[in-house]
Amino acid sequence: MSNLPARLVEGYAAFKEGRLAVERERYRHLAEAGQTPEIMVVSCCDSRCAPETIFDVGPGELFVHRNVANLVPPYAPDTLHHGTSAALEFAVTALEVPHLVVLGHGRCGGVKAFMASGTNPPTPGDFIGHWITLIEPARQRLACDNPDPALDPLTALERANVIQSLANLRTFPWVAEREAAGRLQLHGAWFDISSGELTALDPASGRFLPVAPAKAA
Repeated sequence: MSNLPARLVEGYAAFKEGRLAVERERYRHLAEAGQTPEIMVVSCCDSRCAPETIFDVGPGELFVHRNVANLVPPYAPDTLHHGTSAALEFAVTALEVPHLVVLGHGRCGGVKAFMASGTNPPTPGDFIGHWITLIEPARQRLACDNPDPALDPLTALERANVIQSLANLRTFPWVAEREAAGRLQLHGAWFDISSGELTALDPASGRFLPVAPAKAA
């Protein structure tokens, strides 16, 4: 008898009878040939913004790493544990993905917690508190960039946080080298949970513009 939550057991049953039945050959191919995704997405742990759902992808299409507030830390080679950096290294150097997307979202609890923390330093054992200090450069960036007054402060910082994570990505030598050689493209995006709208960072203007999906023929 499974000790998994009933919702997971029910969901697996639906998956097995539905999607797995339809895509069985694809799963077999992935098992034999390995994964060759073309896109890595760094996104938030928030249960409301799963990249696989937002982008409606099938198995093997995305390499996804999720953490609190979709943060990418700066390159810091040392003997400590770096889950996000390890995932990036694998995607870029082993899988050689040609696209890397940082996906932020509205009403982000991690960004909101950072805003509420003010100048209070995190205490030992406060893993979230220490992790979200990585948002500080985004706050400083926002203060210098004169954000769009139409944006509420939380949204403005969420988007600045995406831009900062892209800047941090470029501190990794194997990211910078591949981008300079045209082998890797970096992208920023922000998803509005309340409306379902997706915006993407325009490198030329530094603004997040609505994504207009191509109409089906």
